Amino acid sequence: MKNLTDSFVFLGYWSSAGSFGFNTDILATNPINLSVVFGVLIFFGKGVLSDLLDNRKQRILNTIRNSEELREGAIEQLEKARARLRKVEMEADQFRVNGYSEIEREKFNLIKSTYKTFEQLENYKNETIRFEQQRAINQVRQRVFQQALQEALGTLNSCLTNELHLRTISANIGMFGVMKEITD
Repeated sequence: MKNLTDSFVFLGYWSSAGSFGFNTDILATNPINLSVVFGVLIFFGKGVLSDLLDNRKQRILNTIRNSEELREGAIEQLEKARARLRKVEMEADQFRVNGYSEIEREKFNLIKSTYKTFEQLENYKNETIRFEQQRAINQVRQRVFQQALQEALGTLNSCLTNELHLRTISANIGMFGVMKEITD
């Protein structure tokens, strides 16, 4: 550390006859350096700072506009809800004025409609059950057929010797030859 400070002290003793030198007078150089740095920062930073503040201002204004639009939309929805409430209240008053006969009639129609729907669902259920039963039967038939076929092939393969196999093939070729002659 002593060598480093000695080198700066040594630099201070250089002659200022040359075009370049170090000024070790802190009081004379610091205000000049600070004023140059502040001047550059103000000159170049003013535009950046102004742009940042303008962008922030625009975001705040957009947020305020969006809030106002949402507020107006909420007020419209509130008015519509109030209008619907008034309409429903008027209909309720009409039901009270007309009495319970309309309600009883609607109840009867609803029960009748529900019964018809129930019957349709019951029919659909029965059809679905029949379909599923038929599909299950077909699957069982197919599996039984496959197993029977595999057992038959197994039996044929175990009983069929090379000589018998060659004779069967020759007989089938002969039958195909006869069939070809008949069709020609």
